[in-house]
Amino acid sequence: MAAAAWPELEAAARERRRELALAGAAVAERVEAGGGRLPAALLALPLLQSLELSGCAALRELGPGLAAALPALHTLVLRGNALGPAGLGAGLGGPLPALRLLDLSGNGLEALPAALGGAAAAEPAAEPPAAEPPAAAAAFPQLRSLNLSGNRLRELGPGLARAAPQLQALLLSGNRLRALPGGLLPPAAAPGGAFPLLSRLEAADNEVAELGADIAALPALKSLDVANNQLRELPAALADCPRLKEANFRGNQLKDKRLEKMVNGCQTKAILEYLRAGGRGKGKAEAGREEARKKKREKQQKKDGGDGEQDELEEASKLLVKVLHVSENPAPLVVKVSPGVKDVRPFIVCCVLKGVNLKPGNALKRFLSAQTKLHEDICEKRTAATIATHDLQLIRGPLTYDVRPPDELKIMPLGRKEIKAKDLLRQLQLEAEEQRKQKKRQNVSGLHRYLQLLDGKDNYPCLVDAEGVVISFPPITNSEKTKIRKDTRDLFLEVTSDTNLQICKDVMDTLILKIAELNRFTLENKEDSGSDNESDALCGPVNLNPSQNVQPMNFPLVVEQVRVVDTDGNLKVLYPSKTDLTAVSSLLTVIR
Repeated sequence: MAAAAWPELEAAARERRRELALAGAAVAERVEAGGGRLPAALLALPLLQSLELSGCAALRELGPGLAAALPALHTLVLRGNALGPAGLGAGLGGPLPALRLLDLSGNGLEALPAALGGAAAAEPAAEPPAAEPPAAAAAFPQLRSLNLSGNRLRELGPGLARAAPQLQALLLSGNRLRALPGGLLPPAAAPGGAFPLLSRLEAADNEVAELGADIAALPALKSLDVANNQLRELPAALADCPRLKEANFRGNQLKDKRLEKMVNGCQTKAILEYLRAGGRGKGKAEAGREEARKKKREKQQKKDGGDGEQDELEEASKLLVKVLHVSENPAPLVVKVSPGVKDVRPFIVCCVLKGVNLKPGNALKRFLSAQTKLHEDICEKRTAATIATHDLQLIRGPLTYDVRPPDELKIMPLGRKEIKAKDLLRQLQLEAEEQRKQKKRQNVSGLHRYLQLLDGKDNYPCLVDAEGVVISFPPITNSEKTKIRKDTRDLFLEVTSDTNLQICKDVMDTLILKIAELNRFTLENKEDSGSDNESDALCGPVNLNPSQNVQPMNFPLVVEQVRVVDTDGNLKVLYPSKTDLTAVSSLLTVIR
């Protein structure tokens, strides 16, 4: 029987694509015809950097040679397939030195290779421990995010710590894990030696009955989710996690009923303080010592001329953000999402930020540079998410997040004339080729680096205002119509992703924090704005009386909630909700 034709792969080879997404019934049929493996033609695309094949119940194994054939892969998404442990090979068939994001969620996996955190007992065919590669030979040295949610994993082994030393996010929700960290941490690891950068650990909806004290051995842990498990106690060692800012323990039947109430209603800081003091019914001596230290601190604060509250207020006033709720806003912005975005770029989070000051000196230049740096870092060169910032005064709501064919989507890109998306991409491709010729190297700069992110898309995502004007074309460009200028005071912020909603929220949290930091820097470093007080006063909510000598940093930025709804008006996302901005709460005071 002749092998099934793969026109997508032929086009990818012909066009030297860096990104490829395969989905749909036709793909599933061809995979089934090929024995439940990835097609051999896929291994002839050595330039491929991003590969997604999701929702294909016929895909049972990757087949040999994936890692060797695709060494440039930085993103591999195999979500919602039917992969078995043998189908993953010994890790993924070998090392992938550039891999940064690996998504194996929703595959029903019961066991993993050792290099991906599989327990040795669940892997009888694995090599003996003596043959394991040393830490210097990590299989996935650049891996930042690993999603194993929605499988059937019961235990984990220490191999992942050696294979992925740079891991920052480990998602394990919806499995059958019984202990955490369990065997995930190597027994001989020095404190801070295993997973030194792991900041996000999610293990909700498992069967976890034991949360070990060695959780404190994760020095960078900021967010922990163990909701809906079988925990009866929480270890006091949680209070020793130096950076833990957000923890979810809801849905566990804890013995300490006071603690159970706290996890359902209190902030993480209060829970950790309670655990540090020993909790109720145990650790009374330590609780007494903590109380004595607290009284001593209060006494010293009063002796110094105050109870400490004023100092806290003065410090907080330097970096404040106030949330304006939809119910308090007479004219809140709404973003309506069309059904078509589901198959293109489904996730979007928006908000309004008022009170920025971009007029003095190089404030605007610093703002744009910060946005570029965020695109490089947390957005992973726009592969994880894309940021768009607009002048709110130039936007006409309500907005619609939609998709349009490349020859119908028209936009006036930043610094360019109005053009169809199809022609814009062709123009950018020609410019990219010219860049390569002039610089005599493969890499290109600017928007040209992101062209491959739209490869294989029949429709392109866009944000459209009430007048039908496209103001954003992610992940490529914004519109000149809503361009931010020096006199812009109020911003409309937008983050989109084809990965997941949480990434959008994390990026938005970080963006708001960065803008607040830049705003404070601008206010504290008095630069010549070259404008009069009247024009400043008309632009936004600042001190309207120039004769008053009030520190401008006492005025917080205002974040207005924006609702994202479906075509029937049903709420999809509200940002910021009460759980948003908590990850940056140690650096940002949020008034809700």
